[in-house]
Amino acid sequence: VRAAPPSRNSNQNFSVGAAQPFFQCTPPMLSATWFASDERATSTAVALNFNQIGIATAFLVGGGMATTASGLATYFGLITAACLVVTIGTLVQFQDKPDIPPSSSEIEKLIEGEEEPPFIESVKRFFATPGFTRPLAAFICSISITNIVGAFIDEVMERGGITQQLSIDLAGAGFELAILAGGIIIGGYVDRTKEYKTITLGCLLASMVVLVPLGLTEHAVGKEPALLILALLGLGMAAGPVQPINAELAVDVTYPSDETAVESVQQIGGNLVSALLVPVAELAAKKDYQLLPKVPWLESDIRGDVILLVAIAAATYAYFSGFDAPLKRTMADCNEDERCLMETDMANAETSKAEALVKAVTWPGKEMLKGLRKSATTNNR
Repeated sequence: VRAAPPSRNSNQNFSVGAAQPFFQCTPPMLSATWFASDERATSTAVALNFNQIGIATAFLVGGGMATTASGLATYFGLITAACLVVTIGTLVQFQDKPDIPPSSSEIEKLIEGEEEPPFIESVKRFFATPGFTRPLAAFICSISITNIVGAFIDEVMERGGITQQLSIDLAGAGFELAILAGGIIIGGYVDRTKEYKTITLGCLLASMVVLVPLGLTEHAVGKEPALLILALLGLGMAAGPVQPINAELAVDVTYPSDETAVESVQQIGGNLVSALLVPVAELAAKKDYQLLPKVPWLESDIRGDVILLVAIAAATYAYFSGFDAPLKRTMADCNEDERCLMETDMANAETSKAEALVKAVTWPGKEMLKGLRKSATTNNR
């Protein structure tokens, strides 16, 4: 079988990698532009973690097709055709923004006429903002765990006695779908409660617990495929939501910053760290550590890569537990103080700022004021 030249493969990989930021960094901006404050974490979870659907499809479809060079070429052709259809549909239906801003925080940004500085200056501002680095650390931890487990899914499944390729592909697809489902379910809860810190700590703790069965073998029991699958799905449900929740948290503490710039920093950090950890995890996976060797009925061993991931999650838990920063965007959306009066004032009085806003955007003035009046009484409550 004649494979494609290395230079061609490198160019293809580079093109795919270069395209990723155009959709992976935009979910928080999409949520802020189109969704109310009690919908944003769910929206970001859907948009950000729907990337996992593509990975799940790769497990299910690519696992069967990409077994030869010609099969791989057919698979890439199928992906290209699907992307073309989706792109055309997006262009036909694309809208820049809604007729009425969905939240008071977005209204305030429009009134103030916020202009974002260059990206490097934004990055400096983010790191100078109290509380920004902790959601960044949680995001990096989550993406590192899910990327590494996904990259070594074959080895992980074989440890538990699952060796058939179809079963491994199904398990990998289930893991990716669990990431999406967990993000939607837990993101919805965070939307209602704004308990960013409590939920993130809970997810990190749960991730540590369910990581252990992925590398632990109890000698008295042997391999336990069912437990392995349950742990894998549990890890997806626990670790996956940390990314969208902390993307929203980082935007919240840096408000009124550019949402795309915030997510870009998180994606760069997360993908860079996870890429650096892959060879480390690969080396660690070759080491077994004996546990309780003198107690026959508890004697077991655990793989080094699982110990590495648990240690990363534990360190992140300890660091994130110190989060104590004001939720600026949440306060602007009236969930923690009396600033919801701003909406009422804007809706009931034609102040100079409201007039300036109506003139500055392309929305009709009367319809805009009606929308503001309506949103003042319905949004963020």
